Amino acid sequence: TRMISKTLKTSAAASAICAALAAVPAIAQDAATPMSPLVDQINDGNWLETSEAQELVDELYYQRAVHAYMTMLPAMNTIGMRDGSEEAFGAGYNVLPIWKDRMNSLAWVPTPNADVIYSMSYLDLKETGPLVVAAPANVIGMFTDFFQRTLTDVGASGPDRARGGLYLLLPPNYDGHVPDGYFTFESSTYNVFLFFRTIMGQGDGVPDPAPAVEQAEQTRIYPLWAQEKDIPAMEFPNASNQRVNMMYPIDNAFWTKLKDFVDYEPLTAIDPELRGVLASIGIVKGQPFEPSERQQELLLKAVETAPKMILASKQLGRADGRNLYYDDRQYERAWAAATAEWMQETYLDIDQRAGFFQYAYSSAPAMVQRSIGAGSKYPYTLRDADGNFLDGSNTYRMHLPANPPAALFWAVTAYNLTDGTMPETEQLLPSTNSYYDVAKNEDGSIDIWFAPEQPEDVADTNFIQTIPGRNFMAILRLYGAEIEFYDQSWKPDDLVKVE
Repeated sequence: TRMISKTLKTSAAASAICAALAAVPAIAQDAATPMSPLVDQINDGNWLETSEAQELVDELYYQRAVHAYMTMLPAMNTIGMRDGSEEAFGAGYNVLPIWKDRMNSLAWVPTPNADVIYSMSYLDLKETGPLVVAAPANVIGMFTDFFQRTLTDVGASGPDRARGGLYLLLPPNYDGHVPDGYFTFESSTYNVFLFFRTIMGQGDGVPDPAPAVEQAEQTRIYPLWAQEKDIPAMEFPNASNQRVNMMYPIDNAFWTKLKDFVDYEPLTAIDPELRGVLASIGIVKGQPFEPSERQQELLLKAVETAPKMILASKQLGRADGRNLYYDDRQYERAWAAATAEWMQETYLDIDQRAGFFQYAYSSAPAMVQRSIGAGSKYPYTLRDADGNFLDGSNTYRMHLPANPPAALFWAVTAYNLTDGTMPETEQLLPSTNSYYDVAKNEDGSIDIWFAPEQPEDVADTNFIQTIPGRNFMAILRLYGAEIEFYDQSWKPDDLVKVE
């Protein structure tokens, strides 16, 4: 009897609970019930299908690889030049290749200048410790870290003021004794790029490289603490007229070289946020880089697509127009009115920087600052006077008004627009400059012609050969730009297509 009574009481209690629950509003949500934004957006708050999740993770990996490519391009640009140079001419702080007969289209380098004598070397402060560089007088040059962040200009725009001097380069985070008497600079990377240009002399109607070569060969480089008897003699191999590939890789070697660089350099060389981007694709200092087969496919896709993205941005142009030199001309400014460090007023201009380092190298204050009679300026154009892209199949005339405002010299050069190499034709120097007896018009103005074949009655000194069916860019260089350039009382005319 007691058990039956207890059962009836329990059943009654259960019924009461059920009745109470029935009176509470239902918790389950139907289509009319509001949801928080992300729950509503993402699969009603449920996990994704595994296949979709994998696709999204792959897409993120690819996007991070593209971002890493664009942000690390300044370093990879320098690494490509170093590796190509050292393979061809040898390595070591005492090896300074000089293009003694000028640099021509046999050298695959981004926008090389055939109108000065180049000396370029790659120093390793991790291996040598502090290095002293005795720079000759009147050099136009710079030292940069391997991200091409300028340590200092050298020459008229540098602390030696064209007199030459002793530059002391310190490795990152150096805490040793620093003696007086040097122009002293600490690099953020162990690897340092030395880039000197020396000015040719005036020959008999043509430029004479000999004085510039002699000047460059006065350079001396040695470890600060080395004994004289242990310092090897300088070597100055002639790099001219040799096929040398100094471009960065265009396959997955891009990533393995980048990983080697990350491992070699100090942590402080790359900021933590960018290290995080690199880590997201598996590149972490001191850890194995072992991308899966699928990740290797995505890395290759990134290294193939990122340069096209950079080119596309350049092709479509900037909405703000900051890249244009003039209101009424097609000429552009490589820095788009940013600083040499790619800083606009309120942001780092990463797109302009990536575009620059795909077709050029070296960004120094002397190239950007408006120094009268010093430094250098590089207005370039991708389009003719009608706004159409320059095509090597066509004939164009560039008209330069009389007296180009260049205290040292002026030069005009054609380049491949994708990577800044020189178009290789029968004319291995697709350039002309004021050292030549360039033909002038009666008013002193100059016409430079671009065409696949030399137009009739056009002097050799006024002709630059192009490749039919290939777009190109034309650059005007003004070394020692003068005030008429800055106040725009002197302006180069646009290229005009001539039938």
